Amino acid sequence: MGAWGAVIMGFFGSVFAALTMHHQWHLPWELWVLPFLVAMLIWVSAVWVLRLPGEDPVPSERARRAMYWSSFGEGIGLFLAANIVINVHRPDLLIPAMAIVVGLHFLPMAFAASFRPFYILGAALAVAGILGFVAPSPLGGGIAGFMAALGLWIAAVLAVRRHGRLKRGNRDDGAVPG
Repeated sequence: MGAWGAVIMGFFGSVFAALTMHHQWHLPWELWVLPFLVAMLIWVSAVWVLRLPGEDPVPSERARRAMYWSSFGEGIGLFLAANIVINVHRPDLLIPAMAIVVGLHFLPMAFAASFRPFYILGAALAVAGILGFVAPSPLGGGIAGFMAALGLWIAAVLAVRRHGRLKRGNRDDGAVPG
């Protein structure tokens, strides 16, 4: 998982935060931009790392297929979750349901890529979603939304950091890896 994955996770972390601010806390729309500033910082740092000299990490074909199919399944899962919570007249459960689906989508990727941090991220998002279902509304949606956002943002920052370390370690310009 590299800097491009970090950009995606940073963006979707901001989506969780903005949805929480809107649907759970009913904050003014002007404030919804604030989480996307975090995504922008992650994007800027990812671009900086991608421009460093050295080789970028390349996922195996098995991991690439798992990313494709789990992302496809995530899209279907999000569509189903949204329809279910709307049809049972519980829109307050949309964000917890989304957190569970997004968390579950990381598990096949973790297995295929043998990447333990994805197990941790997937479990954290699923737990956030479960807490969102258990806690009373609107507290539950707020917990699920911001736990999901923080989990994705932290994972994104760690991914950029890991990518940068890999590139610095692969340099052959005489620099000491650090």
